[in-house]
Amino acid sequence: MSTLIHSPAWLALTAHQAEISQQTMREMFCDDPKRFNKFSLQLDGLLLDYSKNLITAETLELLLNLARQSKLDDWIARMFNGNKINTSEQRAALHTALRAPLNTSVYADGKDVVPDVHRVLDHIRVFSEAVRNNTLCGHTGKPFRDVVNIGIGGSALGPLMISEALKPYGSTQLNVHFVSNVDATDLAETLKRLDPETTLFIISSKTFTTLETLTNAHSARDWLVKHFGADEGVGKHFVAVSTNRAETSKFGIDSENVFEFWDWVGGRYSLWSAIGLPIALYIGMNNFERLLAGAHAMDEHFRKTPLEHNMPVILGMLGVWYANFFGAASYAILPYDQYLQHFPAYLQQLEMESNGKRADRNGQVVDYATGMVIWGEPGTNGQHSFYQLIHQGTRMVPADFLAPVTSHNPLGEHHSILLANCFAQTEALMLGKTSAEARTELELQGLSGEALEALLPYKVFPGNRPTNTLLFDRLDPYTMGMLVALYEHKVLVQSVIWDINAFDQWGVEFGKQLAGKLLPELQKNERVFVHDSSTNGLINHFLARRV
Repeated sequence: MSTLIHSPAWLALTAHQAEISQQTMREMFCDDPKRFNKFSLQLDGLLLDYSKNLITAETLELLLNLARQSKLDDWIARMFNGNKINTSEQRAALHTALRAPLNTSVYADGKDVVPDVHRVLDHIRVFSEAVRNNTLCGHTGKPFRDVVNIGIGGSALGPLMISEALKPYGSTQLNVHFVSNVDATDLAETLKRLDPETTLFIISSKTFTTLETLTNAHSARDWLVKHFGADEGVGKHFVAVSTNRAETSKFGIDSENVFEFWDWVGGRYSLWSAIGLPIALYIGMNNFERLLAGAHAMDEHFRKTPLEHNMPVILGMLGVWYANFFGAASYAILPYDQYLQHFPAYLQQLEMESNGKRADRNGQVVDYATGMVIWGEPGTNGQHSFYQLIHQGTRMVPADFLAPVTSHNPLGEHHSILLANCFAQTEALMLGKTSAEARTELELQGLSGEALEALLPYKVFPGNRPTNTLLFDRLDPYTMGMLVALYEHKVLVQSVIWDINAFDQWGVEFGKQLAGKLLPELQKNERVFVHDSSTNGLINHFLARRV
C-alpha cells in the first residue's frame, strides 16, 4: 500500500471531505458574500473563477499542504531548470524553453538550448513568409493555396486545434488541412478538393518512421508524382519536421526544408516547436510569436507565483480533490466559443496520455486514482445532449467553462445569448433546485394533487456540482497561448501529487507492436490460428470477405 494515501496531508483531506460533504455551495455563497473575490484569480485579461467548487478556505489550505508535502515547488523548478524529470526515458521536459525569449538561458545536458530554439524559429519565419508572400512557389511556378499537414497525435492535434481556434487571424489566401488517420478516407477526402500544383505538404514525424504518418506521406507523394509524371516536383511540394535527415532525403525533401526539433520536446507538448509550422503558415509568424508570448507569460506565472495564487496549481489541486476524494472519474471541458471546438479533444490527449498511468516513479503500481476521462463539446450544443447527465445524473462531473468577453463575430444578440447560457449553466449546477422550489414552480403552472406529486421528483436538481469558469477578453494568439500553457502546467501539478511521470506514454506503444505483427497476416491469404479465438476469427472473417 502506498505511503501517499497514509500521509498526513492526504488523511487530513479525507477527514475534511467527510465534513464538507455535509455542506452545499448554495449555503457557502449565502454565508460569504465575498466568496467570488476570495476564490478567483486574474492574469493578463484571463479570469479564473473557481468559487463554484466544494471548497472553503480550509479546503484550499489542506490541498496546498498536500502540494507542499509532494514538494511541488521543487518539481516546478526542476522542470524549468532542464532536469530529466521524464525519468523512464531519461529526458528533460523542456517545452517551456520553446517559448523562452532570446535573452534568457535554459540548459539541457549543460547546453543552453534557447539559441537553437530561436534559430529554428528564424527558419520558420523565413519559410512561412516566403510562402505567404508568394515568393516560394510550387513546381510549376504557381503560389501555394493549400497546406496539408501529415502527422499523428501531437504532431496533428495541436496544430489543428490552434489553427481552428485562431481562424480569425488566418490567411485568406492559404488554407490548412490536417491528415492524421491512416484510414485512407482521411487523405482521399482531403486530396479530392486540392490542386497538386498549389499544394504544400508538411510531413511531421520526429523519427520519420511512424507507420501511419509515413503511409499517408507516401500516398500523398504518389498523388503528386502521378500528376507531374515524375519525381521532380517532390522537393518543391514537401517539407518535413523531423530529426532524421537521412530518411527525409530519401523521400526527396530538400535539406533546407527540414525543420528541427529535439528529444526533450514531447509530442503532446510540441505545437510550440517546428511542429507549429502549419500554424505559422496560416496565422503568420508575428501571431505565432504572440502565441508563444502568451504561453511564456503563463510559464512565468506558474514558476514565480505562490501556490495559493497560482492558476495551474489551483486547477490541478481541484482535480485531485474530486478525483481522489469524491471519486469523480471524468472531467468536462465546455468552451462557449465555436473556435475552441477542438480544445476538448486536444486536452484529452494532453491530460489522458500524460496522467493515465498505473505505476509511480518507482515502478510500483498505485492504489489511488490517477487521471480522469476528459471530454466535452462547445456550448450551447452540449446543453441539448449530455448536460442532462451533469445536472441530474448520479455521477459527479466537474467541468471547466471557457468563454470570451468579446466575440470575433458580433452578430445581433448572439453573443449575449451565448454568455447568458454559459453563466446560467454554472449557476444552475451550483444552486440546483430543491423540492420546495420545484413544488412552487409546478403550483404556479397550475398543477396540484397527484399530477404534481408524480412530476415533482423529475423537476428536482441536486445542485452542488462543481465548475470553474475561465473568462478572457478575446480569443487572440496571446490568450490562446496562456490557455494551453495553463492546462499543460495543471497536468504537471497532478502528476507530482500522484507521483507519476507525465511525460512518457508507454501505453501507446503496445498496440503499435501488436499491429506490426498482425499486418503481414492481413496482407496474405492464409487463415490464421496463432492468436486467441476472437482475434483469429476477426482476421479470418476479414480475409474471407475482403474484395
